Amino acid sequence: MSVVVIGSANTDLIIQTPHIPAPGETILGSEYHIASGGKGANQAVAAKRLGAEVSFIANIGKDNFGDELIQNYQNEGINIDHITRSNVHSGIAMIHVAEDGENAIAVASGSNAQLLPNDILSNEALFRQSNYVICQLETPLETVLSAAKLAKKTGNIFILNPAPATTLPDELYPLIDIISPNETEAKMLTGITVTSEESAREAAQVFKEKGVKNSIITLGEKGAFLYNEAGFALIPAHKVKALDTTAAGDTFNGALVASLASGKTLSQSVAFANLAASLSVMKLGAQPSIPYLKELTSS
Repeated sequence: MSVVVIGSANTDLIIQTPHIPAPGETILGSEYHIASGGKGANQAVAAKRLGAEVSFIANIGKDNFGDELIQNYQNEGINIDHITRSNVHSGIAMIHVAEDGENAIAVASGSNAQLLPNDILSNEALFRQSNYVICQLETPLETVLSAAKLAKKTGNIFILNPAPATTLPDELYPLIDIISPNETEAKMLTGITVTSEESAREAAQVFKEKGVKNSIITLGEKGAFLYNEAGFALIPAHKVKALDTTAAGDTFNGALVASLASGKTLSQSVAFANLAASLSVMKLGAQPSIPYLKELTSS
């Protein structure tokens, strides 16, 4: 089955530092890296590496960074026929990665803000050839809403990874088949501070009341809390030493949709996604850290 990923494409400028700098603080970093990133692109790469046929819908600038991003997606085997180019700079993310694996990220959206509803509506034929559509929130919200409506029209399963956290319009929720926030995003959307299985259940219940049938709340090293018609389940994570958590959430979501597209159940796919995310945090960088299917099958 095929997957359409809609979202952002960035170039990540990464500095390793002893800790995340405080406001006004200047610290010396140990290493500097440039890597391809952006939540949409990360999820597209993850889904492709983990077995799905992937088409990526994005807007990328007509600059050197953009040219390199396009070449990278071609090298990954992702369908780039539905990427548009604009005269705005490509997205840039400045990332500090601390020694404990935590990170702080500032993003200049650039061309990502130019991905508009017409770019979605013009791809109805692609949607009709696909089975799953996944979006994030680094592109305009009106574009995400258009994607959800078109996915519903064409019979696709629509997955929303609501990151970075922002308020969503009420009309979007009933169009979402699977929502996959982390604890911070779940609190933003439901008003419930998620610190335990019980509070995760309360947040999932809010999503249900808003019209979402399936909720997956990722809890970092604790795993992921799944709610669907079958009930509630905490699916544990794999314990590893984290080097860089930048792409953990994106790896999780790309792995999730790849597993679903392969015919696995939602609970099986969450377990698969947990494993993929755990492997990703052991390497530095966003897309460089995303594992390949053979790495998961040998784990």
